[in-house]
Amino acid sequence: MKEFKGRIVTPGTVTAEAVVTHEGFNTLASLQMALQFGDKEAKCGDQNNAELNGKPLAGKALCLPQTIGSTTGGLVLYCACAMGRQPACMLFANHIDSLAAAGAVLADVWVDGVTMPVIDCLGDEFLNYVKDGMTITVKEDGTVCVD
Repeated sequence: MKEFKGRIVTPGTVTAEAVVTHEGFNTLASLQMALQFGDKEAKCGDQNNAELNGKPLAGKALCLPQTIGSTTGGLVLYCACAMGRQPACMLFANHIDSLAAAGAVLADVWVDGVTMPVIDCLGDEFLNYVKDGMTITVKEDGTVCVD
């Protein structure tokens, strides 16, 4: 097991299976199909992200460098949380961008019964270490344990 310490964007604890991308995560392209057409697994619909395309994202520990794409990213993330189709947590190697942060924080504050811990600044070592299928545990203090 290896531990990484990051900055807490939205708090919480969770244990989930990792899905990993080393490319920027386009929130709209990745989650749009799940939100529009009721895919409860929230399979990634971003054809430009070969690492994630077609993989379920709901309930997974999404490990990524940063988000990219449209200004709707925060709203899409908030809507995924409101519909119960969000990742179990989002773990950023880099600093989170303001749009993704806004969506995560608004969901944390406004959506009852939904927790999606978000930790950023975990570093390149984290993203190089974690692999699909590994077990991720997020602790209340922002520590991320990878098994």
